[in-house]
Amino acid sequence: MSRSKLLKAGLFLAVGVIAVRLFVIQILEYDKWVAMADEQHTMQNTILAKRGEIYMMEGEEAVPVVMNESVFTVLVDPMTADEQQVKEVVDKYASNYRTAEWNEVFADKERRYYVIAKEVPRRVAEQIKEENPTGVWFQEGVRRVYPEGELASGLLGFVNAEGQGQYGVEGSLNVDLSGKNGLLKTVKDVNNIPLTIGDENVRVPAENGKNVVLSVDKNIQSNVERLVKESMDEYKAAHAAALVMDPQTGKVLAMVNMPNYNPAEYGKVEDAAQFVNYTLEDPYEPASVCKTFTFAAAVEEGKMTPETTYVNKGYTTVDGWDIANAEKGQLGTIPMQIAFNYSLNTGSMQALMWLGGDSGEITKAGREKLYEYYHDRFGFGEATGIELLESTGLIVGPNTGYGLNSRYANMTFGQNLDLTMLQVASAFSAVVNGGHYYTPTVVEGEMVDGALKKTAEKQAVRNVVSESTSATMRQMLWGTRSARRILGIDKAGYYVGGKTGTAQIIRDGEYVMDETAATYIGYGGAGNSPETAKPEYVVMVRIWEKGKAFEGQLHALPMFDKISNYMQEYLRIKPAE
Repeated sequence: MSRSKLLKAGLFLAVGVIAVRLFVIQILEYDKWVAMADEQHTMQNTILAKRGEIYMMEGEEAVPVVMNESVFTVLVDPMTADEQQVKEVVDKYASNYRTAEWNEVFADKERRYYVIAKEVPRRVAEQIKEENPTGVWFQEGVRRVYPEGELASGLLGFVNAEGQGQYGVEGSLNVDLSGKNGLLKTVKDVNNIPLTIGDENVRVPAENGKNVVLSVDKNIQSNVERLVKESMDEYKAAHAAALVMDPQTGKVLAMVNMPNYNPAEYGKVEDAAQFVNYTLEDPYEPASVCKTFTFAAAVEEGKMTPETTYVNKGYTTVDGWDIANAEKGQLGTIPMQIAFNYSLNTGSMQALMWLGGDSGEITKAGREKLYEYYHDRFGFGEATGIELLESTGLIVGPNTGYGLNSRYANMTFGQNLDLTMLQVASAFSAVVNGGHYYTPTVVEGEMVDGALKKTAEKQAVRNVVSESTSATMRQMLWGTRSARRILGIDKAGYYVGGKTGTAQIIRDGEYVMDETAATYIGYGGAGNSPETAKPEYVVMVRIWEKGKAFEGQLHALPMFDKISNYMQEYLRIKPAE
């Protein structure tokens, strides 16, 4: 083949290759190359949503307890920066925030940026800007601020380094607090300058997070934490928790977990268990406070009154096992009020027998009736529906498993089941408020344009007992506190009632007596009789430590007394005449 023919063949081949490549680019890969071109001349930025702040009530006003603060990351361009000037200016104002060593920053003068300081406050950033160091620029960010320090940390939770809420309100309401990021997409020139013309410009505004207002009263929260801490120090206990609720609405007024921590310094917490909200997430056996619910069921079913009597032998034999009272006295024929006052297990087991229609044996009908009240009416073993992460606890059905009669005998006095403090306090509120169960809530509303927009008042979701049963139970609970009235702890004109609980702890599959948790739950308000008394607060406290024994009467009751008297003063409850 001649050279001219060879060149001509090569030219045709090259043209063919180019034609095929153009076909591939312009036809087959059209969308791909258009997208790449768009990327080259389009600027796209995320518009960050502002995280919502968290408020608490302070009387009738909402006050911020979790806020946002602008902070800055300081960057330097080693290629263009005046090294000596940058070092002097940054070390002068931001040495405490510097995250890099200078010899590393300027080791490679070909680098175009290096982060030299983080979490720099606005004031410090502005001081650096005034010096106008060459090659330095700033990126603005947001830091979560907890101006009240450790206050309500178990309730509030924290925001981690990735900006995600963890634990408490920050975690459970993270979606509402986070909002939605926006988008800015615009055509740019070769110098990365945005152009204001063109059909491809897109701006989707960010939706800032909601500013959540909690029903918790900051003053109540702070003072209850103080009183709980005093009791912990006095009794040398490692843990304590407390709930204060409005029994007429289901609103949580205080939610205390001790010891607490500083949410702004969550990384310093050595034991992750400290993040747990014990009032919601840690079901336990609350012991004899559950006698309140057993007796309420028997009263509602017409099986007993406070004056109804039974024979107390000091123990009751169930399925061949003797289940004894912790209190060794009060033997013989006694009224149920005395059984309640002295927290006799034989009394609550007797109530279970009456629920089944038999005065001498626990029956299937009795177990099913108690389950109806515990589970279906009082809500044990189910989520309460509060806006926070919570445990459902555990209550075994009346015909499930083995040892059913002994299991249910123990359940009458709060063992062999797991409940959260919130479940117990919500059910107790219903027993004393007239029989109306409210879904507990920790949210009061939302701050909108600087004003509190309250959520609609919740209605009772069901009636658990009648008004007359509620009055009877208020009377029985009031009857347990005769000694507190004699001592002057319960003041005249106030109607205060409650119940202790001392729970054995299971270790290696068996109950032990060298470790117990102490609980007390009670209500308070003005009044001189169960008919006129209107409970205005419910308080539940719990104190415990691994390997130690605490008693409801000796340790939890005095803690309740302090909180109850404080609530009367803070709520300005006028005593009945």
